[in-house]
Amino acid sequence: MLSIPQLIIAVLLYFVLFFGIGFILNMLLRSTWVMAVLYPIVIIFLVTDIGFFSVFTSPVNTLSSVGGSLASLALSDIVILSAGMIGAILAGIAIRMLRVRGYQMF
Repeated sequence: MLSIPQLIIAVLLYFVLFFGIGFILNMLLRSTWVMAVLYPIVIIFLVTDIGFFSVFTSPVNTLSSVGGSLASLALSDIVILSAGMIGAILAGIAIRMLRVRGYQMF
């Protein structure tokens, strides 16, 4: 169980972390939504104990275990992970706004 200050700090850290990673990836790969697409995949591998190759070898068993693992998350975990997703989406929006205004990154 997290206290309120720990939750606030964790939410801010995840937001800033994934905004920064998303901004840099979008800038370097000249794309807009790279991190917003990759974020759910990264979180699934972080939250569950499945291996990368088990997704391809036994997808039905893997997807059923993913659903159970995501359903067992605490509310504080969901809030923290949602802040990271919002940061990744806002990184895509920031890159798009900069490109529309004429800034060319790499």
